[in-house]
Amino acid sequence: MSQLAAPAIDEIKEAFALIDDWEERYRYLIEIGKALPPLAADERNEANRVKGCASNVWLVTHVADRGPDAVMTFAGESDAHIVKGLVALTLAFYSGRPARAVATDDAFDLFRSFGLEQHLTPQRSNGVRAMIDRIRRDAAEALVA
Repeated sequence: MSQLAAPAIDEIKEAFALIDDWEERYRYLIEIGKALPPLAADERNEANRVKGCASNVWLVTHVADRGPDAVMTFAGESDAHIVKGLVALTLAFYSGRPARAVATDDAFDLFRSFGLEQHLTPQRSNGVRAMIDRIRRDAAEALVA
């Protein structure tokens, strides 16, 4: 895994398929979180903070070509190591995709396929759900020309 950028979703899927031990999976999540580029200080503001997360999570949404051809990219950060890894996983799933797919696809299905739902505290699961809901809302808004 490159230290310059978080891995692509396919790379993350491959790694999870190879890692059976949950301690190792948590370490991997922490590592992909460390690979997220940091947000600028002015991006860590209240408008970008995801409400519903116990840890601080900031999400910055970028939209290219608003309307039916909109493409979404995201940047994010958290002040908690594991949560930052969950942010990286979520952003790898959604970033660079058409807004119409982002608005309908639920990354929590990916979390379930990895078994993460069973290994996250209810508080963290709620935070992940809040982040996904925010991303999908941003995508729905981007589709409106």
